[in-house]
Amino acid sequence: MNGRLIDWIWTIRGSVELPPEQSREDAFDRLDPLFHESGTSRDRTGDALTFDKKDQAAQDKMSIFDSGVLWIEQGKAGGMLHYRLTSRALLFCFLAPLLFLAFAGLTIAVGKIDKPAAETAAKKPEKKDVIRELNPVDKFLGAPAPEKPKKDDKTKDKDEGPSPISAYVFAALFAVLYVVGRILEDRLIRRLFRKRLRDDSSDSRQAVA
Repeated sequence: MNGRLIDWIWTIRGSVELPPEQSREDAFDRLDPLFHESGTSRDRTGDALTFDKKDQAAQDKMSIFDSGVLWIEQGKAGGMLHYRLTSRALLFCFLAPLLFLAFAGLTIAVGKIDKPAAETAAKKPEKKDVIRELNPVDKFLGAPAPEKPKKDDKTKDKDEGPSPISAYVFAALFAVLYVVGRILEDRLIRRLFRKRLRDDSSDSRQAVA
């Protein structure tokens, strides 16, 4: 099976056109500061740069990604930066709705199993409440009459089983997070790379450590 049929779930692919006459070395020098963050290791060889992240900080602009590779290809129209980035966070947000839907299905199944038992219990005749009377001595002494026994409040909830609504809500929430995150991160990383490649400030051209 072609890996791309599945790994698109947690992998973001794309490409950014290099500015005219920008060399491969200059392009990587501009991108290199992005991989100097805490918890990030990188390896730059020839036309490619690979990186891995572990315990990345929240302020890292690429914190959502755990690993990836960037490479440059030269064509007739000029250089083109290609990238393939992987994210465990995206994978988690994709799988979470499936997990909560499974919980919802399990809740419904448990409710169906418990329903016959509840119906059987409901069919049993209820015992009449026996009211104890005071003996003549207590009546003579003026003792208060005993209160009638209260009905068990459980009878109110006997028809209410476990509800899968919470599981459906969480499934929908994570599904939205995945869709929004997948689209948003794709655009943000492309914009970040394009900005670094075209930025002429000294910060983007600092020497490689």
